[in-house]
Amino acid sequence: MSKTLSKYMPDAYKRVARTVGYSLLLTDADAWHGLTVVLTARLTPQERAAMAWAVLRSLTPEQVVDVAQAVLLNGVGAPIAPLTNHMDEAAFWADMAAPDEREAYCLASFEAMPFERQAAFLDFVQGRLAA
Repeated sequence: MSKTLSKYMPDAYKRVARTVGYSLLLTDADAWHGLTVVLTARLTPQERAAMAWAVLRSLTPEQVVDVAQAVLLNGVGAPIAPLTNHMDEAAFWADMAAPDEREAYCLASFEAMPFERQAAFLDFVQGRLAA
């Protein structure tokens, strides 16, 4: 039966399953961050929500609160060094960051730009709003 299921299982699901196994085996922060990257790349938001629901249901209410606080209150921290390019890494980080984190980094980044770059950035953003 399992060989039959495996034959029809999408490749993305197989990759996710392998990465879950590696993360459980390695049990360090990098392995779990790698799982986050793979889940984001390979599964839809609905599929990730279903997985989260199943995992949260396996915990006690106190554990669920602890996990939610760890995810929501602490945010994701500073962006890491880019693996492919700066824009891809920034977009990935912004998808996971809390709103206050995004706003803080956005303002600090904007204020650190030379005046000419600030003006070009504002022209770009305002041009997108008009479109």
